[in-house]
Amino acid sequence: MRCLTRAEAVERAELLAVESYEIDLDLTRDGGFRSTTTIRFRAARPGASTFVEIKPTTLVAATLNGVQLTPAMVDGNRLPLAGLAARNALTVEAEMAYSNTGEGLHRFVDPVDGETYLYAMSFLDQAQRIFACFDQPDLKAPVTLSVTAPPDWLVAANGAVAKMDDGRHTFVTTQPLATYFVTLIAGPYHARYDEHDGIPLALYCRRSLAADLDKEAGELFTVTRQCLDRYHELFGVRYPFGRYDQAFVPEFNAGAMENPGLVALRDDYVFRSAVTEGQREQRTVTIAHEMAHMWFGDLVTMRWWDDLWLSESFAEYLGVRVTAEATRFGGAWTTFAMRRKATGYIADQRPSTHPVAPDHVPDAAHALLNFDGISYAKGASVLRQLVAWLGDEPVLAGLRAHFAAHRFGNATLADLLAALTKASGRDLRGWADAWLRTAQVNTLRLEPVIVDGRYETVHVVQTAPESHPTLRPHRVGIGLYDGGVLRQRVDADVDGVRTAVPALTGLSAADLLLPNDGDLTFAKVRLDAGSAAALPRALPALTDPLARALLWAATVDAVGDNELPVADLVALIVTALPAETEAVVVADVLRMSRDLLDRYLDTGQRAAALVHVAQACDRLLRTAAPGGSLQLATARGWIGATVDTARLAGWLAGAEVPDGLIVDADLRWSIRYRQAVLGAIGGAEIEAELASDPSALGQEWAARCVAARPDPDAKAHAWRVVTSDTTRSNRIVGGYAEGFWQPERPEVTESYVERYFSEMPAAARLRTAWIAEAVASLAFPRYAVASTTREAAAALLARDDLEPSVRRAVTDMDDGLRRALAARSSA
Repeated sequence: MRCLTRAEAVERAELLAVESYEIDLDLTRDGGFRSTTTIRFRAARPGASTFVEIKPTTLVAATLNGVQLTPAMVDGNRLPLAGLAARNALTVEAEMAYSNTGEGLHRFVDPVDGETYLYAMSFLDQAQRIFACFDQPDLKAPVTLSVTAPPDWLVAANGAVAKMDDGRHTFVTTQPLATYFVTLIAGPYHARYDEHDGIPLALYCRRSLAADLDKEAGELFTVTRQCLDRYHELFGVRYPFGRYDQAFVPEFNAGAMENPGLVALRDDYVFRSAVTEGQREQRTVTIAHEMAHMWFGDLVTMRWWDDLWLSESFAEYLGVRVTAEATRFGGAWTTFAMRRKATGYIADQRPSTHPVAPDHVPDAAHALLNFDGISYAKGASVLRQLVAWLGDEPVLAGLRAHFAAHRFGNATLADLLAALTKASGRDLRGWADAWLRTAQVNTLRLEPVIVDGRYETVHVVQTAPESHPTLRPHRVGIGLYDGGVLRQRVDADVDGVRTAVPALTGLSAADLLLPNDGDLTFAKVRLDAGSAAALPRALPALTDPLARALLWAATVDAVGDNELPVADLVALIVTALPAETEAVVVADVLRMSRDLLDRYLDTGQRAAALVHVAQACDRLLRTAAPGGSLQLATARGWIGATVDTARLAGWLAGAEVPDGLIVDADLRWSIRYRQAVLGAIGGAEIEAELASDPSALGQEWAARCVAARPDPDAKAHAWRVVTSDTTRSNRIVGGYAEGFWQPERPEVTESYVERYFSEMPAAARLRTAWIAEAVASLAFPRYAVASTTREAAAALLARDDLEPSVRRAVTDMDDGLRRALAARSSA
């Protein structure tokens, strides 16, 4: 599919003003669907030419201002339009294909009951797989949708139903929408309805998940109401799109999508098994994130993808903030510090790093690559730092002015900065250049001088990598902790290489000094020598979960940077993890540590380290409250680290299971996956487990398990699926790719290392850009830590025919190999 360039989008936006879309979809046909679209638009230069995007299986007919266009004129995904009038009407009728990639109009058959479900995912430039359109974010227009579907199907869309008769659904005309927000669901969906503050609410899911949604509906509606109220308080602008429906849909690629009036979320959020409070919090953050988009992204839309941060960074920041302020999940910033910011730090240090607000995104394919930890977590952190610097009220005043000025329109970075500058009275150009226009991350270190038990001086030393030497202004807190309790927090404005903190002079020295206490800036932190030495005894005693999260994250990051040996991290896990009380901290420490252990240690070292990790989990399991989140998070960590196959089998049989721990469907699959990795089960056991859980999630787990087995035939089957099978859905292919490489038996997959680099370019061309990047990353031989693997990666990257998504994936994964090789060479 030909990709729209920024230059083409600018030219077309200068020429056209789109007045309306009338879309008619017939979903009753076999093998695909019929799409008929009428677009009314004005042209600034009569007689000019342009094009409309459409990706049909067959273009049936097209007319421009009553003149028939030849279907054969379609060039890939573009239909040329010549001789435009001042006012134009274009009608395009086409046969279209359903997708199995989570993009376009996705079709899913539920393996539980055989029912068919559809949902539309128009992001980023996939609307053209559903209807003819000018597929760019700054040509917004009202949409009138009509859908013909089987009479027993539920159909919902961006607007409310205006008329429904025997399977024919006509929806009210929407407010102006960007094409990538147009959506619908269709199928025998189960629904729950509510209302709040005059806003109709709905929840949808597959019928096979109805009982689970009914159990979760109370919490889902509660947090939806709480978030709506808080956004109304913050913005002073009511939710502008009528209904607020949320559809939990199958095989979704992202966490959710902010379609106005009908938000789509992955139906993994309809919990069927026991989950931790952290998982419930993450679901709430996702709901709050998508709701923030109703203002940032939907009401005011970026003009082009180089201003992605105007949408995603704000939604990320506000999603966490509103969750913490308005719902029962008051510790959301702790999770953000532990989990989300790590994705930002990692992405910002990779070769593919980019500014939060890059000067130029050349086309839609490159825009897709910027949906990463930088645009989300770093951007959110930058906004939190801005609020710390300017104050909350000036920022909110600027945002309200921004909404008023660009309501239902488009805006740029310059537009927002102008509104914030006027509201705050501060010139933000220097701040924007440092924080938004330059890439990479700073590191902050404390240098205290202690004389007779008191601080004579304390300096904050700021560094930047040689490749991106920008030093930024930071407003940070410095925490003084004694005996696990915060004695005092001192604020400091860091600027330049070395900043004195006079407020600390003369104070008695603390057990531990924590830079960036409160986590108000985006910067890696390193402890001074005294605090680092005190960490093993201080960390278990700390009462503040955010402080513990920051210290764990800093330790993991230092190991990742090869500033600390992996053995130090393992020792800290043994010492401090059994005292941890926050499930999210336990889960993320174990997840991030396992990644380093698996790549930075050789087979023997790794096996020894995992013994210590499993023992630490065992100690925590003995003290964790039965049936609680901490117990569940720890049990999952133990399952992933243990090599005790007899005990794993015992848990499946109900033997020696910790009191209160429910070995339900998802925990059973976790055990089965570990057994498969260890070679303790074969295909028959996986098939038996799948027979007892034939659900969509069961199918995904089974794919991982099959791929994980150290069996040549299983590996060959998985590799065929990953590299050549286009009949499987996005999630099944991802499951096979995720399970394929395992550090336990590297010799089983040794022959596939070279095959990855020779076969992945062609394999990626079989898939959409989004799926290609995911598969190229998941299927990368990340445990083949050898210079020959890096040489093969370099040879692949030297080719000039790589898809941008594959180039990005291989570049970043190769950088991970670089770090792992450095760690192994220094061990």
